[in-house]
Amino acid sequence: MAQFIQLVEQRKQSVEDELLAGLTAPQATTSPKYLYDALGSKLFEAICELPEYYPTRTEAEIFHKHAQEIADACGTGATLIDLGAGNCAKAASLFPYLQPTQYVPVDISIDFLSDAVSRLQQRFPAIDMVGVGTDFSAGLVLPETVRSAQRLFFYPGSSIGNFTPDEALIFLRQIKAACEQDGAKGGGLLIGVDLVKENTILSAAYDDALGVTASFNLNLLQHLNRLLDADFDVREWRHRGFFNEKLSRVEMHLEAASDQTVRWPDGVRRFERGERIHTENSYKYSRQGFISLLNAAGFGNVTTWSDPQQWFMVCHARLV
Repeated sequence: MAQFIQLVEQRKQSVEDELLAGLTAPQATTSPKYLYDALGSKLFEAICELPEYYPTRTEAEIFHKHAQEIADACGTGATLIDLGAGNCAKAASLFPYLQPTQYVPVDISIDFLSDAVSRLQQRFPAIDMVGVGTDFSAGLVLPETVRSAQRLFFYPGSSIGNFTPDEALIFLRQIKAACEQDGAKGGGLLIGVDLVKENTILSAAYDDALGVTASFNLNLLQHLNRLLDADFDVREWRHRGFFNEKLSRVEMHLEAASDQTVRWPDGVRRFERGERIHTENSYKYSRQGFISLLNAAGFGNVTTWSDPQQWFMVCHARLV
């Protein structure tokens, strides 16, 4: 039977402090992790089915086509640590090839993981499974029940793009340190990375015709209302998603459609029409640019796989 460990409970006060610091800054901002409440997580699953949103299906095609090569590079029998596991489907598709001894799905909340992992355990009873609830963006800490030997960190979906390049370097170094915990050998990283491509393709992926991404972004305001006891009016905001070529990133914002005042206990913020809350970045890399980032973090022996259009890349890297 799978174990579930809520490693760090987010204290209500610390969440409020983080959110209010961002919302009251001159350029209002929130962390992308707050996009993923229960409804946000379901909306993101819907986004992954959209024709405009190429990353999920392109990455899946790479895994399907190169699964055996990936397994040959990674080795079998690892402790597979799935960062931001969600519904665990991506990792599960590789189980027959990677044959992990232990599977450790990590997500911000155990509640979202529990059903998926329980079903997965029935399909793969021989694999020890330990679900971990933690905000790994604030620091990568794992419980003692996670085996230290041959740790393979799995970070698909180009979620690394949510970090700035400097933040990504720090995070990759944390993964390296976790691979080396207690003197363990043989660790590595299997990661999905979105590549730079035409502006029109990138912009459409984050502002789809059906408006699902808009709903995903706007749902953040409902989540903020619950977390802060605030009074954002979703009807008075608009989704904006576009590629910032200079910074090589897609940006998502919520834009005020009117002059308005938002209140919460002991606080208030005036938003002018057209003012924005910056909700997410998704950095896009060149192949060599990301390999250089891996090298700077202490990884080497990098093997890459891509699709015929060179839209997306999967990398395996070992510790140097």
